[in-house]
Amino acid sequence: MKALLPTLVLSILGLVTLQEGYDDTPYLPDGRWRVHDKARPRPEVVTPGTGTAAPSDAIVLFDGTNLAEWKAGNGSEARWKLTDNGAMEVNGTGDIQTRREFGDVQLHLEWRTPPAIQGESQGRGNSGVFLMGRYEVQVLDSHENQSYADGQAAAMYGQRPPDVNASRPAGEWQTYDILFRAPRFEAESGEVLEPALVTVFHNGVCVHHAQPFIGSTTHKRVGTYTPHGETGSLRLQDHGNPVRFRNVWVREL
Repeated sequence: MKALLPTLVLSILGLVTLQEGYDDTPYLPDGRWRVHDKARPRPEVVTPGTGTAAPSDAIVLFDGTNLAEWKAGNGSEARWKLTDNGAMEVNGTGDIQTRREFGDVQLHLEWRTPPAIQGESQGRGNSGVFLMGRYEVQVLDSHENQSYADGQAAAMYGQRPPDVNASRPAGEWQTYDILFRAPRFEAESGEVLEPALVTVFHNGVCVHHAQPFIGSTTHKRVGTYTPHGETGSLRLQDHGNPVRFRNVWVREL
């Protein structure tokens, strides 16, 4: 016991890390690490967000103060309206997209359709979140709105409806938490080796779980894949309705 005291004291002081685990257990299928391998690197420590705050390893794309992370589709400055409550609002100046490009990501954003209901079907609070600029998760006021199924809020637009309608009433803030895995293409032929996959939580409710996109998002046609790079911009759609967004962040996976 006496021989252990110095090590224990140093461990408490943070000067020694006790490597708990084993070095005599079977190897896992990949042949790299053993079961409970004591030499396997421990996960990086990340501080989770509190409330609506982003976790410590996230890239904050919009915090309510400026549009520095965004640009217009033609590369010019993004010109959406900044509101006095920390949101950005669609204002008829066109889609905006991130200056950075991403592949596999965890994406969080909050959105709100106008409190005053105007129009019907796809004319009520229409916008969209385009992953890699191609694969859309629909934004729409779908509270008591009988639009077509694959155009509802959280739909993989034109391809798959959400499992359930988790929409809040117009004018209330809603959340999307999206896990996206980019498609994989064969380098020379451009053949799709693995389709793009998406998992979507709408207001905390899982409405898609590891669902494949059949191709890029289109309107009134069946989407198809066109080979593209490993990364692409995130794009938010200007569909003519003053939809608001706030608290947008990503984690690269």
